Amino acid sequence: MDLTSNFFTGELPKTFSNLITLKDFRISDNNFTGKIPNFIQNWTNLEYLLIQASGLEGPIPSGIILSERMHDLRISDLNGPEALFPLLRNMKNLSRLVLRSCHITGRLPEYLGNLTDLTILDLSFNKLTGRIPDSFLQSNIKYMFLTGNLLNGTVPDFQKQDSHVDLSYNNFTYKSSGDLICQSGYLNLFGSFSNGNIGIDPCLKITQCPKTWYSFNINCGGKEVVYGNTTYEADDYPNGASWFYKSETNWAWSSTGIFVDDHQSYDVNIFSRSSYPINQSKLYIDARLSPLSLTYYGFCLLNGNYTVNLHFSEIMLNPDQTYKSLGRRMFDVYIQGKLVLKDFKIEEEAGGVGKEIKKKINTCVTSNTLEIRFYWAGKGTTSIPDQGTYGPLISAISVSPDFRPPSENGSVISADFRLPSENGNRISAGTVVGVVASVTFGIFLVLAVLWWKGCLQHKDTTKPDLKVLDLKTGSFTLRQIKAATNNFDDANKIGEGGFGSVYKGLLSDGTIIAVKQLSSKSNQGNREFLNEIGMISALQHPHLIKLYGCCIEGNQLSLVYEYMENNSLAHALFGPEECQLKLDWPTRRKICIGIARGLAYLHVESRLKIVHRDIKGTNVLLDNNLNPKISDFGLAKLDEEESHISTRIVGTCGYMAPEYAMWGYLTNKADVYSFGIVALEIVTGRSVTGYRKNTDFFSLLDWALALKEKGNLMDLVDTRLGSDFNKEEVTVMVDVALLCTNAMPAVRPTMYSVVSMLEGRESVQELLSDPGVSNDKIDLKEIKIWCQRNRETDTSDSQIRSTSADRL
Repeated sequence: MDLTSNFFTGELPKTFSNLITLKDFRISDNNFTGKIPNFIQNWTNLEYLLIQASGLEGPIPSGIILSERMHDLRISDLNGPEALFPLLRNMKNLSRLVLRSCHITGRLPEYLGNLTDLTILDLSFNKLTGRIPDSFLQSNIKYMFLTGNLLNGTVPDFQKQDSHVDLSYNNFTYKSSGDLICQSGYLNLFGSFSNGNIGIDPCLKITQCPKTWYSFNINCGGKEVVYGNTTYEADDYPNGASWFYKSETNWAWSSTGIFVDDHQSYDVNIFSRSSYPINQSKLYIDARLSPLSLTYYGFCLLNGNYTVNLHFSEIMLNPDQTYKSLGRRMFDVYIQGKLVLKDFKIEEEAGGVGKEIKKKINTCVTSNTLEIRFYWAGKGTTSIPDQGTYGPLISAISVSPDFRPPSENGSVISADFRLPSENGNRISAGTVVGVVASVTFGIFLVLAVLWWKGCLQHKDTTKPDLKVLDLKTGSFTLRQIKAATNNFDDANKIGEGGFGSVYKGLLSDGTIIAVKQLSSKSNQGNREFLNEIGMISALQHPHLIKLYGCCIEGNQLSLVYEYMENNSLAHALFGPEECQLKLDWPTRRKICIGIARGLAYLHVESRLKIVHRDIKGTNVLLDNNLNPKISDFGLAKLDEEESHISTRIVGTCGYMAPEYAMWGYLTNKADVYSFGIVALEIVTGRSVTGYRKNTDFFSLLDWALALKEKGNLMDLVDTRLGSDFNKEEVTVMVDVALLCTNAMPAVRPTMYSVVSMLEGRESVQELLSDPGVSNDKIDLKEIKIWCQRNRETDTSDSQIRSTSADRL
C-alpha cells in the first residue's frame, strides 16, 4: 500500500489492523494526525515500512519488534515526546534503517553493528548520547549517518573502513595534541567536538583568525562568477555522501545524507542544467543540493548585524504539463540555529521552474561565526521527475554587513592570501608580513570593540575571574536584558534563584528566555555566578538546562537561559494546589529516568566530570513536553580524584548525603543520594523538607524504609494516582531510590547503573540488611538538627538553603 505524497489528514483507519498479510506500507509526506498506531504489530509479514514526515506522532510502538521480516524501515520527522531506541534486535534481514529526527534518546544499541545485512543507517538529528559501540567498527554498514546527536567519548577509528560515516555536530572529545583530520576518506567530523578555539571549529585548523572578514559570496555548485559588482567564489568541489570542505578564504560547508533510492547519485551533490535563458545570470546555471542536510559556515567574521541573501532557482524539475512536472521540492532553512524558512518551495516562491528568487534575511553574528543550514524534513515528492529528486537546492549565497567595515589602515592582506587547505597548501612567504600586520591590527580592533562595549571600562572583581573562563556562550547587553524583561518588571518575576531573582523575558526575535539576576556583589554571589557560567557553558545534554548567554555590564550580572514552560518538578508535585500538574505514572517515570540520564552524563559522559551538589525538585525544570532538565549549577564542583574533602559544605538539607553534610566528604555518590530522595518524592508526591506523615517517622526516607521492611511499598504511592500505576515499575523505582540513599557511599550504585536499572536493562541490586551499613549507622535525626542549627547561626550563607528558582 503506497499513499506517499498525498494530502491525507486525520488518523489512520483502525480497520488497517486487519491487513495481516501486508508486506509494504508507505505513507510519507502526508498530514495525518495522532500517534503511530500500535496495530502495526499485527503486520508480522511487513518488509517495507516508510513513515517519513507523515504528520504522525511518536514514539515508535514497541510492537514493531514483531516485524521480523523487515528489510527497509524508514521513520523520520516525528512530532511528540522523547523516547528510547525502539527494540529492533529481531530484524535480522534489515538492510536500510532510517530513524531520523524521531526524538530518540539514550545510547546506541550494540546489536545494530551485528546486523549483517544492514548497509544504510541514518540516526541523525536525535538526542543519542554515550559512545559509539565497538560493533559498529566491524559492521557491514556502507553509509552511516549519526550527525546532529550528543554522542561523546573519543572518535572511533573509522578511517580504516571503506564506508561513508558522518559524525558531524556531536559532542566528542577533542585532543588538541593530536593531528586532527576532519575529512579522511569518507569520514566527516566537522562540528563534532565539545570544545574548540574562540568559537572556531578545530576542523578549520586555525587557532586564531589571521584576518577579520566582513562578508563572503559563494556560487554554490559552480565556478567563480561575477554578478553585478560582486565576485562569487567557486564552489564546485564534487562531494560525497558525508563530506566536509573548507574554502581558501573564510567559509566552509558540511553535507550529509544520500539519495537512498537513486543508486547513481550517491556521491554526486551538484546539479548543472545544460541550457539557460539568454537573459539569466550564470549564477543560476549550477546549484548544490543535498539529500538531507547542507550547512554553510562562515568564520572569522566581525561580530555585528548582517544581511544574508539566498539565491534559488528550481533547475531540476520539468516545466512542461506532463506527469513529470508534478514534483514538489520542500525544505527548511535555518540561520544561526533559527528556523527562517519552513517548507520552502522554490518553484512556488519564484513563480515557476527555472525562475530566480532571492530571499533576504537579517541576522546577527555574536561569536565570529555564521551558520546557514538547509534541511530536508521528509516533505515533498522524492521520485518526480526521477528517483532522488528532492532535498535542499541552493544556487548562491551572499553575506554582507549592515555596518560600515572599519578601515584597515593600510594593513591589507595580499589579494592572493589563502588559509591552509585540507591538502596541506601553505601560505606564501610574500604574505607573511601582511599576515603579521593584520593580526596586530586585529588585536587592536578586538581591544577597541571590548572598550566600546564597556568590558574594559569598569574595575570589578568579577571581570578578572571571567577572563580565565573558556566560555561557549553568547553575550547580552544590559539594554537587551532590560528590554526583554520590561526593565525587570515585577510582573515578569517568576522565582528566586540561588543568588537572586529570575525573570521571564522576550527577545526581539521572539525567543522566550529566563533571566537569572545576581542580587548583590557579595563574593559568594560572584563565585556562584562564575561557577555556573564556567560549568554549564561546557555542557550539552537534553536533560541539562540550556544557557543562551550572560550579561556582564557595570554591576549587572545575569544569566540568560531557555524558558521552561512547566516550572519545576517541586512546583508540579507539591506547589500551591492550583499550580500543581497532574503527572500520571508514565510521566513521573519518564522524569525520573531523565534526571538519572542527566546525572550520568555529568558523572561519566561529560568531558568535565562534575558533582552537582544540589539535586532537588526545585532544580529540576520541566519543558513543554514535561521533559526534565537539571538546572542551577552555582554549587557544582569538578570531581577531582585527588581530594574528596570539601571545606565549604553547601547544598540543601534533606537532600544532602550524610557523609557530606556531617564531614564534608564529597564524591559523585552525594548526587546519587540526592537523586534517591528526589525519586521518593516523585513516587510519593511529598516533599522531603515538608514531610509530616507520621510522628513515628521523622523523614520521608525513614517512612520508605519502614514500609519496605513490612512489604507495603504500595502505601508510598501518591494517592492522586489512585490505582492507575504500574506496580512493578513503582517497586523498581523505590528499590533503586533506597539503594541510592544507603548511608554508605560505596554501596550506592553509579548513575549509569541507576539508568540501566530504571530502564529494565539491569536487575535491581539487593538492598543490604546488615545493620553495619544501614541508615541507622548515621543518625539522620542528628543531621536534621545540624541543618537547623546551621540555618539559625548563619542565615547569611545562601548555600544552606531550601529555595531556588522554580522556573527558568
